[in-house]
Amino acid sequence: MVPIRLAIVGLGKIAKDQHLAAIEAIEGVELVAVASRNASLESVASFHDISELLASDLQIDAVSLCTPPQGRFALAKAALDAGKHVMLEKPPGATISEVLALDAQAEAKGLSLFSTWHSRAAAAVEPARVLLAERTIRKVHVEWKEDVRHWHPGQDWIWEPGGLGVFDPGINALSIVTRIMPESFHLVRSELSFPENRAAPIAASLAFETASGLPVTAEFDWRQTGPQTWDIRVETDEGPVVLTHGGSRLSVDGKDQIVEEDREYRNLYKHFVSLVGERRRDADFSPLIHVADAFMLGRRQVVEAFDD
Repeated sequence: MVPIRLAIVGLGKIAKDQHLAAIEAIEGVELVAVASRNASLESVASFHDISELLASDLQIDAVSLCTPPQGRFALAKAALDAGKHVMLEKPPGATISEVLALDAQAEAKGLSLFSTWHSRAAAAVEPARVLLAERTIRKVHVEWKEDVRHWHPGQDWIWEPGGLGVFDPGINALSIVTRIMPESFHLVRSELSFPENRAAPIAASLAFETASGLPVTAEFDWRQTGPQTWDIRVETDEGPVVLTHGGSRLSVDGKDQIVEEDREYRNLYKHFVSLVGERRRDADFSPLIHVADAFMLGRRQVVEAFDD
C-alpha cells in the first residue's frame, strides 16, 4: 500500500506531544511536510503557512490541522479546495455552521473529512459502549477536572471566544458519553463560571436528560491541582460501570476490566488511513453541539481573575 503523504498544519504542543509519534508508529501514512509560523522539522519540508504549502510543488494527499479552532475553517476550506483530505484536531471548529459547511464541501468533492475525538479512541470506550447496550441505565455522572496551568501553559487563545475554555477538555468527556450512551440526550441546565478577566469559562456545571428522561450530569473544572480527574460513572440496575483516566480504564461492578496505555492518536491515524483509502467521511459534531448548547443556556457567574 502506498502511504498517504501527509502535512501537519500547526506544529504546536498537541502536534509535538501526540501527532508526530503516532504518525511514526503506524503504517499507511508518511509525514512529508509541516506548515507552521513558529516551528519546523529538520526531517521534512517546512512552510510558513498552508498557502505556501499548497502553492509549492510538493505532492501531498492530506493535511492534519492541529491549529487552534479559531481560524481553522479557512485552513480546512483551502485544503479541500486543493483536493486534499482533511483531519481535524478536536474541537473541529469554532462554530457549528462552519463545520457543517466543511462536511458538505468534503462530500461534494468526494474527499475524506475526519472530525477526530481522541478520547473516543481510548481503550475502554468501545467495551463500555457494548456493555451499556445490554444494561438498564439509571443515571450518568461525569467529573472532568484538571489543572489548566499544566496542560495549557501560556495558551491565551484558549481563553478567547471560540477557544472554549474549560470545554476544551470537557468536550473530551462529552465525546465519550455521546459514544457510549444507547440513547441521545439534551441539555436542560448550564451554569458557567467565567474569570473576571477572561472571555471563556473556567468551570461548568451541566445537567442533561436522555430521550427517556434519565439524568446525565457533568462537572468540569480547570482549577484542580494534584491528581487529575477524568471519570464517567454510569449507574445501572446490574451495577456500576465506571470509565476513568480519560476512558483508558474500565471498572465493571467494582472490578477492573481494562487498563491500557495511551494509544489514542495511533488509533485515530489508523482510522484516517482507512477513511482516505475508501474516500469516506467521519464527521460527528454532536460533542460540539452540546458545548454550543451549554453556552446558549448558560447562566453566567463571574469568579476571581485567572492568570498563568
